[in-house]
Amino acid sequence: MIDRAATEASLDGLASRLMDLGALTSDWLPSYRAVPRELFVPDLMWPGEAVGTGQQDAADRNEDPDAWHEAVYSDVSLTTQWDDGRHSGKGKGKTPTCSNSQPQMVFSMLAALDVQEGNRVLEVGTGTGWNAALLSERVGSANVTTIEVDPENAMDARRRIEAAGYSPCMVIGDGAEGHSDGAPYDRILITAAVHHIPSELIRQLRPGGVLVAPYGTTYGGGAVVRLTKQENGTALGPFVGSSAFMKLRQHRVPRQHVSEYLGGVPWPADGVKSVTKVSPEAVGDWLPMFVIGLQTVGVFPWAENYKDGSYTLWLRDQRVSSWATVDYVPGSETFEVYQAGLRELWTEVSAAYSWWASNDRPDFQRLGLTVDPESGLHMPWMNSSEYPLPIVG
Repeated sequence: MIDRAATEASLDGLASRLMDLGALTSDWLPSYRAVPRELFVPDLMWPGEAVGTGQQDAADRNEDPDAWHEAVYSDVSLTTQWDDGRHSGKGKGKTPTCSNSQPQMVFSMLAALDVQEGNRVLEVGTGTGWNAALLSERVGSANVTTIEVDPENAMDARRRIEAAGYSPCMVIGDGAEGHSDGAPYDRILITAAVHHIPSELIRQLRPGGVLVAPYGTTYGGGAVVRLTKQENGTALGPFVGSSAFMKLRQHRVPRQHVSEYLGGVPWPADGVKSVTKVSPEAVGDWLPMFVIGLQTVGVFPWAENYKDGSYTLWLRDQRVSSWATVDYVPGSETFEVYQAGLRELWTEVSAAYSWWASNDRPDFQRLGLTVDPESGLHMPWMNSSEYPLPIVG
């Protein structure tokens, strides 16, 4: 049974924090209050680090309702499913595959979506149903369509949404395909990370309409992009801030083990040795990783750590054609490199980093993206779509 007094106090406290952060805007405050987060969180979930229960320790409402309630009204993501539902019990699974997203991110993305009265909205990734209910409160259930690929998650979300008094169109299917029966949409919100914007979603967006999505690169990093559809059918717009989301199920990228690249030969195999002044530490932060990912094609890193604080940065490509290693030793000014294959991956990565560093290290908000749904071309740019980023490799 819901303790209304406790809920009101928790709602006020979280609202105050979110408004101080600039995430929760005054136009979304009535919807926030009308749709309490706790209605969309299962009894068993795994809260993030900022909560007293610890990083990814289970919070069980039936065993410790106070800890559960504290987690719900903390500004953290709440994992609600592991390993596409194959995991059971209170222990952590291998990969989180559904969550009730961090409130700061939820309302920042809703603010970027800029919904207006009467807008038709498509949400890709129903999850626990909180976003769909918030949108239904704001623009009316008849104007909201939400699609979820996981049947069990979709069923649970439907139950929660209907219990809260809303009735949007709820679809089970591939979110990348959208829902053409409800098109065209004025707004599209993707609530899982994508490594490209699905062309079909842009086609289902009305000219002048807005699409907001967490955009991740193969190399790493991620940011929320806000695209506006142009009369010529393309969509373009800026990145509006950092993000870290679970990937849309269809956008997960399988990665081969390093042994596949070495062909059974011990490292360094046929690698060509060189030395670099660019530290592996420099290319490992979220923002430069994102910029590197925008400029490279199919390159991803992996660190092999050692007890003395040193490590080897491995670079691989999705085509299993090339690899590179860079050895990091604390205090060193130069670093040993080996590269092999069709591409010189470290040369590409360090060139992309050097471009970013030599251009005053632009933040997310100075970067943007243009997408052509017909060709599938994604063109990143800085400051204006007239100034595309150089693509290396």
